[in-house]
Amino acid sequence: MGFSVTAVTVIVLALNPIANAFSLTNKNALTTPHQRHHHKDHATIVHSSSTNQSKSSSSPPLPPTAEKCRDATSISHRANSVESFKVMDVLQRANELEASGREILHCEVGQPETGAPATVAEAAVAALTKDNPRDVLGYTDAFGLMDLRKRIAGHYLAKYEGIDESVVDVSQIVVTTGSSGGFLLAFTSCFDVGDVVAVASSGYPCYRNILSALGCELATIGINREFKITAKELGEEIARRREAGGGEKPISGLILSSPSNPTGAMLSPEELKGLCELCDEEGIQFISDEIYHGISYGKKEATALTYSKSAIVINSFSKYYSMSGWRLGWMVIPSKLIPPINALQQNMFISPPTISQTAAMKCWDDDTISELETHVNKYRQSRDIILNALSKLPHAEALQLAPSDGGFYVYVDLGDENVPDPTTMGSVALCRAFLEEEGVAFTPGVDFEDPEGGLGNRRFRISYAGGVDTVTRAMERFTTFWPLWRERARGGVKLT
Repeated sequence: MGFSVTAVTVIVLALNPIANAFSLTNKNALTTPHQRHHHKDHATIVHSSSTNQSKSSSSPPLPPTAEKCRDATSISHRANSVESFKVMDVLQRANELEASGREILHCEVGQPETGAPATVAEAAVAALTKDNPRDVLGYTDAFGLMDLRKRIAGHYLAKYEGIDESVVDVSQIVVTTGSSGGFLLAFTSCFDVGDVVAVASSGYPCYRNILSALGCELATIGINREFKITAKELGEEIARRREAGGGEKPISGLILSSPSNPTGAMLSPEELKGLCELCDEEGIQFISDEIYHGISYGKKEATALTYSKSAIVINSFSKYYSMSGWRLGWMVIPSKLIPPINALQQNMFISPPTISQTAAMKCWDDDTISELETHVNKYRQSRDIILNALSKLPHAEALQLAPSDGGFYVYVDLGDENVPDPTTMGSVALCRAFLEEEGVAFTPGVDFEDPEGGLGNRRFRISYAGGVDTVTRAMERFTTFWPLWRERARGGVKLT
């Protein structure tokens, strides 16, 4: 009896590999229990590339001239389907202009202007100059250094209320290669090809891009007037799919961040609790991206771990801890995911960067926290500078600003009045002109918006991670640029 086997497709991306993502044409082939641990009834099999083979392989090989050769540099359909991370495209152009000798003010990327805290940097130097550097440069366990995992567990118990100690047992804490490694581990351990994962209509683009590369289907849920997804919005999408009958698959997962990138909106503890409870009731795997925790401006931060034992929490040392280039993050996972995530981590990453782990153990020292809180104070000052400048722009009443409750971004909707023709003179053209003409890099909203929503070209994001001086001068230039741009846009003058 013959069968069809799909060629295994592996995507390897520098630093953030999307590996071991494959699909099978035979539904019964190589399916293990942990690969189908939930939503078995709606997991689908997608044909990527297949060859029909008979059970017998006794036929002689074809001569070299008759073999069907594949171009060694051919690119998979999956890789071609992945959109670029637009903010990195903006950064690339900004760096090119900078290399040509121009001064560029960077308000595009979410990278703190400060380096790692002094205590962290000193710990790294000390570790690298000790007598036996192998102790800090060799592999660690796949889940990371035990001492670091204990400190992460202690951080949750000290900072947040109502967490059951069993939820942050060290066996359930995984140190990762940045939050990006955490996303990949979460997605590949929880979802199969064809599973439906819900994302916000305004959100971090890499959720959408990685999930699509892995063959998942996306359910885009529109944010509410407060730029949030709550149990109300998720519940409406669940109900809509049920009412559609067999034409719509149920939702397998939900990923969102609070504070949000790009909007800065934060879920209240009550809103987060409602989402966790609904996901648990519906069998939806909730992945809570809490990477911007620690950077908030008056509202109370809450973690999904307080309200659910099934949620996955992902965090990073890149934002609050100011260690973006050290490529270190962590996950807190349900106990049932320990075996599959351990296997995936071993195969995809081996272990997280050892020197980064060693230095990160200083992150919760008193001196470190004192330094990091001075960063938050600077972010608050920069945020106020931007909001004040935007409020004083001509026709500012047409602008709609997201809440900016946390993180280090201000997200701006230009409004219909300021975008008479979004196809040619929207936020993409605005950001391009502002960079080329005034030397300031903002990120257009097409990086963050649902491609089918039509809002990407009327929104843009300003990052204030780059420091008070950078933000001050950037907004001075924007204050001068804005009325000229608005006149140009309304007159239909295009950027050449």
